[in-house]
Amino acid sequence: MTRINLTKKDLINSIYMQIGFSKLVSENLINEFFSLILSNLKKEKIVKISNFGTFILRGKNPRIGRNPKTKEKKEISKRNVVLFKPSKEFKNFINLKANG
Repeated sequence: MTRINLTKKDLINSIYMQIGFSKLVSENLINEFFSLILSNLKKEKIVKISNFGTFILRGKNPRIGRNPKTKEKKEISKRNVVLFKPSKEFKNFINLKANG
């Protein structure tokens, strides 16, 4: 299976072609959408998009890791990670597409 990346440029072109907004307006719309998700995720630690899914910001504590090649132990620093939990509708849509 080949991997196909969906880029911001693809999204901008899709809005341009389907809705008819100019490419500049389409680009501003996409950038504002991502900015809104990121700022709310940073502020609230959770962003729920109905019928799509939930993005959750979770902190991970520092821990000791090991380089599998050299077996060298090293501390992995404390950090935040973003998790995505798809909605029931999202899962149903994916399974319908995969099965039919």
